[in-house]
Amino acid sequence: MTELPGDLLYTNDHEWLRREDDGTVSVGITEHAAHALGDLVYVELPEEGQDVEAGGEMAVVESVKAASDVYAPIAGSIAAINEDLADDPEKINQDPYGDGWIVRINVGEFDEGELLAPDAYQALLDELED
Repeated sequence: MTELPGDLLYTNDHEWLRREDDGTVSVGITEHAAHALGDLVYVELPEEGQDVEAGGEMAVVESVKAASDVYAPIAGSIAAINEDLADDPEKINQDPYGDGWIVRINVGEFDEGELLAPDAYQALLDELED
């Protein structure tokens, strides 16, 4: 397991968030989730402009092992989707915190209270390994 990027927030469902300079929030799944799923073969993305609710399903990732929902960690509307994932879903496995981002969400202010700082997410991962 590599070190968690310090500029991200995380969820208990293994999604990550990064506030971008343009005010959008990039969302993806963590390295832990990508590793647990195995080699990804398909990603079902939402439509640009679609509204998402915090905790609601917004995408699906499928691997040779299983399919898994990706939940919106915050409410907003989809500003952009990572179209590269249609032809190259394994980008999520190769670079989950970079080129493997899934969506960008237009959002104003949001409550970070339900989100985890890197050290808290690492503690969650440590508990799962016990």
